[in-house]
Amino acid sequence: MTLFLMAKEMKPADVLKLDEHHDVSFPNSVVEMMSGVLGIPPGGWPKKLQKIILRGEEPLKGRPSANLPPADFTAEKESLEKKTGHVISKEDLLSYLLYPEVFAKFDKFRQTYSDVSVLPTLAFFFGLKSGEEITIEIEAGKTLIVKFLTASEPHPDGTRTLYFELNGQSREVNVRDKALRVVERAHPKADVADAGQVGAPTAGVISGIAVQANQSVERGAKLMTLEAMKMQSNIYAPIAGRVVKLLVAPGQSVEAKDLLVTIAP
Repeated sequence: MTLFLMAKEMKPADVLKLDEHHDVSFPNSVVEMMSGVLGIPPGGWPKKLQKIILRGEEPLKGRPSANLPPADFTAEKESLEKKTGHVISKEDLLSYLLYPEVFAKFDKFRQTYSDVSVLPTLAFFFGLKSGEEITIEIEAGKTLIVKFLTASEPHPDGTRTLYFELNGQSREVNVRDKALRVVERAHPKADVADAGQVGAPTAGVISGIAVQANQSVERGAKLMTLEAMKMQSNIYAPIAGRVVKLLVAPGQSVEAKDLLVTIAP
């Protein structure tokens, strides 16, 4: 919530001035917490704040998990293995059941780049300097010694050749340098004077879309989900009408105020 308020340049007092029919896309984690998904603290949540965050919806009553259907681990495991195309461990299955969207992204990354948890933290986040050497234990009794030598000048296709040593043997690999080319963005911005133009509240990635072009929506209907700073926020229709333009797709990166949807009354 703090990160969200800082990104939106809002103060706590600004939140308390909202009514339950506002169009602020609070992070889903905050909405779920206020709804009682994580339980209720002693004395409950501040009623006014809870009503604002939940946009007038009633919070859950009783123990959060009391009404959840039991999970069929065998069926869920078979279904997940079909989705991912590989064998799923017990830990993976539990991770998926608890955090399905997060696990899907994690598993895709792991299948692409393998298990990067074996890398030293600094090497993973910042890479190696010329002449720097690290050891990587890929499994019990198997250790790799990697020494970075240098990188070539950029090639015409936007790649560079990286030269390194693996257990004392010279190696090289071509990788794309994403910093070599900057593409000027031409995405239109939402017109704040037009109530039917829905803009991105913050920079982020569109993780899901709940509507399609020419679909009729009511005011407050969920349009899509935006992920930013490890938080997910739902974006709602500010007016009732018909979706005449849908300018983004799942997985697309957007900047703050980028036009996402146009709704005609």
